[in-house]
Amino acid sequence: MFDFLEGYDLLGAFWVTVQLTLLSAVGSLIWGTMLAAMRVGPVPLMRGFGAAYVNIVRNIPLTVIILFTSLGLNQTLGITLGGGDDFDTINFRLAVLGLILYTSAFVCEAIRAGINTVPVGQAEAARAVGLNFTQVLTLIVLPQAFRAVVGPLANVLIALTKNTTVAAAIGVAEAALLMKEMIENEAQLLLIAAIFAFGFVCLTLPTGLILGWVGKKVAVKR
Repeated sequence: MFDFLEGYDLLGAFWVTVQLTLLSAVGSLIWGTMLAAMRVGPVPLMRGFGAAYVNIVRNIPLTVIILFTSLGLNQTLGITLGGGDDFDTINFRLAVLGLILYTSAFVCEAIRAGINTVPVGQAEAARAVGLNFTQVLTLIVLPQAFRAVVGPLANVLIALTKNTTVAAAIGVAEAALLMKEMIENEAQLLLIAAIFAFGFVCLTLPTGLILGWVGKKVAVKR
């Protein structure tokens, strides 16, 4: 029944999906946190930049962003984000960049919502003892904000895992591209779709359950 799977690197394709997810998740968390800091910061220019970035990027389809990284940055401007000229490696890096640019907007809003749950009195007390904005944010506000948004960030991570399929648009050899190839070559449409659907469930379901449990354990008690 599954003899047709021979000759296809199914595990390798899903491993590329996992790599895309992990690298993009780390980058999105860093950039999204910086954007959230801008949005709640005291500098009007940075607040305006953060708000504009989030509102613009959230309303652009991910496919457009991924294609821009390949057609715009690479083919037009010659940007490869690293050494070497291997097609697969370059497009993998560009796909990670596109996913970071897109996902960080949602990470930013999740973290900003967590920041808003921290009582204002705590920040005021910290400033009263001489802490500056950066110290208040990093030492007082963000630790509590992250504890409050583990659940929402888990949802963003699950969405990111599924969004990696868009990387197939620029030829990244992840699960969606292999599924397309298999459907074109094999007369097993429903079975192939079921196999890949099961694969993505295996990636996303444990993530949601584990991070949901973590969120309950670390939640700030008010």
